[in-house]
Amino acid sequence: MITTSDLTKVYRSRGREVTALDGVDLHVRPGEVYGVIGRSGAGKSTLIRCLNLLERPTSGTVTVDGQDLTALAGRGSRAGAPLRRSRTRIGMIFQHFNLLSARTVRGNVELPLEILGLSRRDRARKAAELLDLVGLADHARAYPAQLSGGQKQRVGIARALAGDPKVLLSDEATSALDPETTRSVLRLLRDLNQQLGLTVLLITHEMDVVKSVCDSAALMSGGRIVESGPVADLLATPGSRLAHELFPLDGGPSAPDHTVVDVTFHGGTAARPVISQLARRHEIDVSILGAAMDTVGGRQVGRMRVELPGRFEENVVPIGFLREQGLTVEVVAPEDAARSAAGSATELAGEGTR
Repeated sequence: MITTSDLTKVYRSRGREVTALDGVDLHVRPGEVYGVIGRSGAGKSTLIRCLNLLERPTSGTVTVDGQDLTALAGRGSRAGAPLRRSRTRIGMIFQHFNLLSARTVRGNVELPLEILGLSRRDRARKAAELLDLVGLADHARAYPAQLSGGQKQRVGIARALAGDPKVLLSDEATSALDPETTRSVLRLLRDLNQQLGLTVLLITHEMDVVKSVCDSAALMSGGRIVESGPVADLLATPGSRLAHELFPLDGGPSAPDHTVVDVTFHGGTAARPVISQLARRHEIDVSILGAAMDTVGGRQVGRMRVELPGRFEENVVPIGFLREQGLTVEVVAPEDAARSAAGSATELAGEGTR
């Protein structure tokens, strides 16, 4: 549904060049909720603006629903008409809502319908349907100043759906909301995804958003996508940066005569007492150094850092047992454990303050 190929965006100012996007290849399948996550300055917001050509890329292509948007003209009323028509298939919701304060809730939702040329009667009917869909049917005559942040975002979502888009883009749409309202808005987006068959792309710096609603995700850094794929697959991939940041683990380096491993539980293994089975079967004392468990895509998923007595060579069989149970097992080198204990848990926590 969304494909970018070698997408590059370079900003030029006062003789300097800043590369915001550096050869981004992105593939979003129809009907999935896709999260793009990364630090401030990673290129996330530039990417989403290039997806609907609010920013025209320096090079590369953007294809949405089979249409190469970068091949469409964007200047002049006649030349820009094909691009404007293509944009009706793409809805956009923003972090700060971007509602018109002088218009009622219904008036804000009707605005894109006016631009599309619908009659007053059709606009009113469509706006009423959309407000009912997002749970705001009884707030049609209210003004934005009378709404909570979550209600304002629901108006923004209803407005984004006015053109019956196939794709919904969300630029940090929940970062200005409290946790409970964030969960409510994410549930709404998932419901709309399922009810309407929408493809949803979320820009976020919050790992909880990826955990709770995303089918697939991409991690951005320095204008590049450094890792991407279905979230379930990434969690089962040894060395996955996204898996490590979804479930950061504490726990310092082991003694020279011990082995530390990170174990990822997914699918049916999350509910089985695998660690206690390991201890009994191999008659070893297993120390749990850290653990994190959460629901991802409706399934219990977790990671655990455990310490096994003895050097790695002595633990080949116990580690093999864990892998035979369907777990992803990574042996943690002492320096990796120390680095993780010092920085992994705070790396993305710092993003929420930016």
